[in-house]
Amino acid sequence: MEIAMPDGQTATLKRASRSRHPAKRAINLSLSADVLDAAKTMQINVSQVCDSHLREVVRRELERRWREEHSEFIAAFNATIEAEGLPLDGGRTF
Repeated sequence: MEIAMPDGQTATLKRASRSRHPAKRAINLSLSADVLDAAKTMQINVSQVCDSHLREVVRRELERRWREEHSEFIAAFNATIEAEGLPLDGGRTF
């Protein structure tokens, strides 16, 4: 998955299943103390959970932006199909 960055560069997100050791970067992150303590008690890998959830949030936002950017085309395509039907509908025998 590629993400367009503000300066025109692109960054690639790799799914964990496709890459064994994706590049990681240390950051400062503030979390609620009680939740962090509970996660540690339950031996939950907080870094992995945060990375996984952030990856999903980014994926959904990319999808939302794509739908927004292409909404005019999608509406026009749907209107054409509604008015004219599917291109090969006439050849169906079922």
